[in-house]
Amino acid sequence: MAKVNVLVLTGYGTNCHDETAHAARLGGADRADIVHFSDIVSCDVRLDDYQMMVFPGGFLDGDDMGAAQAAAQRWLHLSDAKGVPLLDHLSRFLADGKLMLGICNGFQLMVKLGVLPALDGKRFERQVSLTHNNSARFEDRWVALKANPKSPCVFTKGLGQLAMPVRHGEGRIVTPDDATLERLAKENLIALQYADPETGETTQEYPLNPNGSPMAIAGLTDPTGHCLGLMPHPEAFNHATNAPRWTRGEYELPGTILFENAVNYLR
Repeated sequence: MAKVNVLVLTGYGTNCHDETAHAARLGGADRADIVHFSDIVSCDVRLDDYQMMVFPGGFLDGDDMGAAQAAAQRWLHLSDAKGVPLLDHLSRFLADGKLMLGICNGFQLMVKLGVLPALDGKRFERQVSLTHNNSARFEDRWVALKANPKSPCVFTKGLGQLAMPVRHGEGRIVTPDDATLERLAKENLIALQYADPETGETTQEYPLNPNGSPMAIAGLTDPTGHCLGLMPHPEAFNHATNAPRWTRGEYELPGTILFENAVNYLR
C-alpha cells in the first residue's frame, strides 16, 4: 500500500500547524511533518517527498497588506538555495497529481497565489480573492456546511452536511465580475457552502453565512479536484467532544473526514 506523507507548512504567523498535522494523522496519513517555509527555501526539505501539502490557518505576516498577500509574493518571486524558483516546485507538485489543502489563511494564500480556482486550467494567475467580512468584524463561531455532490473535489467526495468552526476577519469571496461567479457555480468549483443547519439549504443569512460570501461560498476547488481551500477549520473539529452540542448526543462528522478522504484517494 502506498505511503501518504503530508507536509504542513508553518512560519511567518501560521498558528494552526500542530492541530492540522494531528488531523492529518487521524485521517490516516503515515507521516504529517510540520515544515517551516525557510526549510523549503534552504532545500533542507523537498516537496517531492510528500503526496499532500497543507497551508494551515494563522495570520501570515500579521495580515499586513491583506491576508496572505505577502506570503503569496514569497512563493511567486523567491528562488531556493539552488536558484530554482519556488513556483517551479509548486508547479511540479500539482502537475504530479498531488493534493493541496488551504485552511482559512491557507485558503487566502491559495487564491492570492492563483492556485484556486484555476479556471481554464490557468494556475498562478489571480482570478478571485477574499476580503473583509460584511459584518466588519472577526467572526468566531460554528457554522453548518453543505458539500456539493457534483464537485470534482476529492476531499469532499460523498459528503453531505458538515459542521465546523470559523474564525476569520477576511473570508468573503470577491470576483472581478458576475460572469466569473457564475462560472464557479456552473463548473462545480464551489465545493462547500454555508448552510442553514435546520434545512440543510445554502444561505446568505447572517450569521449562518458568517462573512457574506456570494452563493454562500465556504470553499473552492480546482477543475482537477486535487486542490481545496476553505474558510472553516476542519482541523479544529478532530474529535466528537470538540462539537458544541456533544453533551446532548448531537454529533456530526468530524472535520478529519476531509483528511481521511484525501488519504484514501492517494492510497
